[in-house]
Formats: sequence, C-alpha cells, structure tokens
Amino acid sequence: MRRLYLRIYFAVLASLALFALGAGVLWHAVADPHGGEELAALIARNVLPPPGAPPAEQQAALERLARDVRADLALFSPDGARLASIGKPLPMPERSGWQPGRGGPHWATQLEDGRWLSARMSRQRRGAAFGLSVLALILVAIAVGAYPVVRRLTKRLERLQHGVEALGAGELSARVKVEGRDEVARLAESFNRAAVRIEELVAAHKTLLANASHELRTPLARIRMALELGKDKREVERDIAELDALIDEVLLASRLDAVASLENIEEVDLLALAAEEAAHYDVEAHGEPTTMKGDPRLMRRMIRNLLENARRHGAPPIELSVRNRELRVCDAGPGVPQADRERIFEPFNSKLGTGLGLALVRQIARRHGGDARCEGNCFVVRFE
Repeated sequence: MRRLYLRIYFAVLASLALFALGAGVLWHAVADPHGGEELAALIARNVLPPPGAPPAEQQAALERLARDVRADLALFSPDGARLASIGKPLPMPERSGWQPGRGGPHWATQLEDGRWLSARMSRQRRGAAFGLSVLALILVAIAVGAYPVVRRLTKRLERLQHGVEALGAGELSARVKVEGRDEVARLAESFNRAAVRIEELVAAHKTLLANASHELRTPLARIRMALELGKDKREVERDIAELDALIDEVLLASRLDAVASLENIEEVDLLALAAEEAAHYDVEAHGEPTTMKGDPRLMRRMIRNLLENARRHGAPPIELSVRNRELRVCDAGPGVPQADRERIFEPFNSKLGTGLGLALVRQIARRHGGDARCEGNCFVVRFE
C-alpha cells in the first residue's frame, strides 16, 4: 500500500476495531458472573410463592414475572419436577449459569429453597443482531467521517511533494500553499523559505558571473591591444595582475556563498593583522590589541580591500584604527552620500562604479559574526 492517506485511514479504522475488541474483552473480564444469580434470587424471593404453594399459584406468579421481563420461564422442584412454565419449554437445568439448548442458550439458577428457575430472553438473538448492526453503523460513520480528514492532510503533503519535485526540476519560482498551523504548515513555510533563498542565490550567482565576464573583458582587451602594439611589458604585467585579482575575487565570493562555515579558524590579533596590511599602504594602524577567533587569510583580505578602496576612491591621509572589536578605515575624501551607503556594498554596481571589493568586506565580516557599514568617508567593521 503506497498511498499514505490509505495507510493512515486504515490505521485509524484498525485502531478503532482493536479498541472495541479490547473493551469487550475487558468488560467480560471485570463483569461479575454471579451478579445475575443474585438478582434472580432476589426477584424470586419477592415474586414467587413458597415451595409448598399450589401449582396454580406458582403458575400465576410465573406468568406475572414473564409479562414483566418478556422471557421464556420454567420453575422446577429440587427433584426436577416441572412446577410451572411460560413460553417455549425449557429443560431441567443441570447447573447454575448459562446452558446450551435447542431453542438457544438459556440461563438457570437454584433458589435458596432448592427450586430451579430457568429463563431464556425471547429477544436475545434479535438483541445481539441489533447490537452488531449498531456497531457496524458506528464503524461506517467513523470511516466516512475519517476519510476526508485523512485525505485533506495527505493532499497537503502531496502538494508539498509536487513543489519539491518542481524545484528539483529547475523551476525556482515553485512555492506551496501554506494551510493550517500544524507541522505540515510549518514544513510548507520552511520549504518556501528555502526555495526563496535558493532562487536568490542562483540569481546572485548569475548576476555575478554576468558582471564578472563583463569586467574581465576590459583587462583582456588591454592585454590584447598591448601585445598587438608592442607596448611596455610592465603595462601588460599590470593588466595581468588586475585580471588575476579580479578572478581571485570572483572565486572568493563564490566560495563564501557555497561554504556554510569558516574553513580555518585561529586566534587572531586584529590590530597586529591590520598593522601588517597597513604597512603596504604607508598607513599607520593604531588602537588597542583585540584578540578574536577567525580566518586570518580572510580577515587580511578584508582589511586590504578597505585600504585599497580608501586609496582609490578617497583622499589622504588614510587612518586605520582598532578599538572595542571595531575596525575603522577613514580617509579625507568627500565620502559616500547617505542614499548610497547601503548600495555601495552591492557587487558590480555600474551606477556607483563598484566591483567586488566592498561586497567581499561585508561577506567576510558576516562570516565572522559581524557586519560592515559605511559612515560617509569611513568604513566600519563591527565584530560581536
């Protein structure tokens, strides 16, 4: 049985059937088998005449009892003689309790005075059949009521399955409808969030590759032209270095998107690392030693990109400081307008003339539990 809704549906019905069976077994186990005998003895003492009463009187009392309980009754003396009877004949009982017979099982008990009273309910079989019919109707009603509930649940799971298959087939816009507030609804919400994230990542990678391919054409064109015109070798080497740096940034950005955690974590002195990189730009780093865990190679690249951005787009003097788990690079340039301070971190923003440098700064900062922001002519990286 491969359909989940059928498995759940029949599991519900089987559980109900087992419950009914268990309840019947328990009722028979805890029921008092002698309760009926005590009740019959009590009725006999209050309804039947004494043993020595005339047969006509005993017959009349038995007839009154039969009208009240609607049963076949028979009264026997201790030696087995039939004293009175009503309805279909009943045999002399051999013992107390339920006993088999041609007309169906009957029940017998011996009274305190030695007489025997036998009884067979005239509607016993009809009552049992009626009880079975009621039970069958209840089961049918439960089956009819349970089916739409189970089917509604599994239909939601099937829609979720179709959404997963569509996403796997490349339909990145695939989403599923969120219904209810249960676990299936939360699963649908998780799927939609994951699908949105996947679509955003794929779109970002496509944009990155498209922009990178465009940016790569510029140094390649310069190299080709330099070779054709026989320009200075140093210019070709500079273009090759620019091309190599751009390729390295593209690969690093892709790796940061693909890898969920840092590959190499060490104890890093942020001030010492900043001083080493600042020396390459004739900038003095000042502040207080700050030790933190991180990837020294990525943090070095982050600091280098900030200094390179200040050198290219700012104006001297450039200042680099480290205090209270915060790294700050400032210059004397006009700074970034307020409206562009968030967009400046977008990769390959043609309107702002940005590449991947500042985008990598923010990626690296967030991978270390921090973030990067722009404050005009200062770029600040704050670590938590």
